[in-house]
Amino acid sequence: MDLNLQNKVVLVTGGSKGIGKAIAKGFIAEGARVAIMARDTAVLEAVQQELGNIVCIAADLTNAIERERAFEQLLSHFGTIDILVNNVGGSNGSTTLETDLSLFEEAMQLNYFSAVQFSKLAIPVMKKNQSGAIVNISSIFGRESGGKPTYNSAKAAMISFTKSLADEVIKDGIRVNGIAPGSILHPTGNWQRRLEENPEKINQFVENEIPAGRFGTVEEVANTVLFLASEKASWVVGATLNVDGGQSKSNF
Repeated sequence: MDLNLQNKVVLVTGGSKGIGKAIAKGFIAEGARVAIMARDTAVLEAVQQELGNIVCIAADLTNAIERERAFEQLLSHFGTIDILVNNVGGSNGSTTLETDLSLFEEAMQLNYFSAVQFSKLAIPVMKKNQSGAIVNISSIFGRESGGKPTYNSAKAAMISFTKSLADEVIKDGIRVNGIAPGSILHPTGNWQRRLEENPEKINQFVENEIPAGRFGTVEEVANTVLFLASEKASWVVGATLNVDGGQSKSNF
């Protein structure tokens, strides 16, 4: 299927590894012009060597000033933006009572406020073009309990933000949607580490908790992002789609 993504300018935050890197690779394969943002310059250099046709921008995406500076760098290079994928994220802390408030604030900056700010920066450009797509990467744990409270709270906010922003900007030709991945296995992720530490426990988790009987792959998430960002999803507005092999318990 031709997704008509050739020459589209795409920004993927947190695009140097895992899901973000797979998303970037998917857009490159479709002929898009892709930029990624991440903090680690050494990792960005490695991605640049691996993928070749990609723009790498180093920035601390927990910092509002850094986010604005990085976005200006994107515009200075491409002059526009067609697709924004708010993928950067991470988990910290422990239980609510054992986690310092500063870690909740840090999680919100990385997982949620980064998406809000980049969306606010991208939308004026998209409005001028009367077209654009934003895809927010949240989690099934934005809808139900599981994982760490700092992460869950930020991802729940992301799902709500996706719907409210979508209704606000669809009149300008801009579609906003989201992806809620379940447990995804990749070399740099937490599930890979846990699998290596205790394979019996993790294999039992997969058997008990994932009806499909396996972990998801980063490519399966990326493929769904590509669809939502494309004209093939023209009537999908404000949705956050589970990509989880049936793992989530929520039925709405």
